[in-house]
Amino acid sequence: MSVAGCGTHTATLLDRNGATVAVANVLTEVEWGRVLDGTSSARALIQPDSDCCGRLGRIGSWRTRLVIFRDGQYVWDGPITDVTWSLGQVEVTAEDVSVWLDDRVPHEEKTFTNVDLSEIAQWLIEDGFAPDDPGHTVEVIGQAGISGSRSYSAGIGQTGDHLRQLAEAGIDYTVIGSKILLLPETHLVSVGRLSDADMPEGLEVSEDGKSLVTRWIVAGSEESGVVGTDGGTDLYYGLHERYIEMTEIADVTSATQAAQARRRVSSQVPVFIDTQQVTISPLAAIDVPSLVPGWALDVTSASTCRQVSQRLKITGVRVTENGGDDNTPGSESVQVQVAATAAEVA
Repeated sequence: MSVAGCGTHTATLLDRNGATVAVANVLTEVEWGRVLDGTSSARALIQPDSDCCGRLGRIGSWRTRLVIFRDGQYVWDGPITDVTWSLGQVEVTAEDVSVWLDDRVPHEEKTFTNVDLSEIAQWLIEDGFAPDDPGHTVEVIGQAGISGSRSYSAGIGQTGDHLRQLAEAGIDYTVIGSKILLLPETHLVSVGRLSDADMPEGLEVSEDGKSLVTRWIVAGSEESGVVGTDGGTDLYYGLHERYIEMTEIADVTSATQAAQARRRVSSQVPVFIDTQQVTISPLAAIDVPSLVPGWALDVTSASTCRQVSQRLKITGVRVTENGGDDNTPGSESVQVQVAATAAEVA
């Protein structure tokens, strides 16, 4: 059985052509994360030594990639988007490969008619990277199981925005290294267990009441005039309505399906569990590199007044390591966020 352990990180800085720019021989701080339906970030604080100072001066935003390993295992990769050189240290901040899609637009006219959302998501990603690919792959873990019609115009809207909006209609995505994973919203395969014993400093259980919507109205483009609705007054919560425009939607059926997908997630007040600023016990029955948003953890906790015992979807992961100093030893902190929305409850 795998356990969390106490990981040690290393980092390498690579040029877009694959050549090594520098190796972080003295890595004093490192932080990396993973998120569901969004772009994760990482940060490294490097102390230059005699062999690498000149090389570190050649780091370039968007040109250089930060690649992070935990106990020798590849866990994070993405382009550097900010770098600061100061006396005795270099700090780099990077974002995963999906950040490129925020700087891309659709490159051709494309219309989909009643196809699985995973096919549309694949096209958005591949079209976004087609003119200039920094290095990526796409893996479909499973089809969304939700079909729809969408229409995209060349040069209109950012590809990243299109992908996030599609994710709100019934498909999930996450990034691991340079790979973009597409998976159904209903994917709930467990990768480990957490109990109160695994979180000795406690956790936080919270509800997000502002996320509750019992009736959705989804409108397509103004030219199409299509509108789809789903839901109504809930006997327990009352009526909470939300209107949104999704200009890429091409027909009433797709608008209705988008409304249904949104209501599946929002029809109950979502419950979130966060391990806060604590370290998950090294003996916890989880393998840290396997903590992938979109997968799930079996969580049992009676440490708060809101007791929890169910399988919850991982929505975020944050791992940090501080190298310490002469007086304080370094340490690793592993934090995970899990959630139960109406989709998981169902």
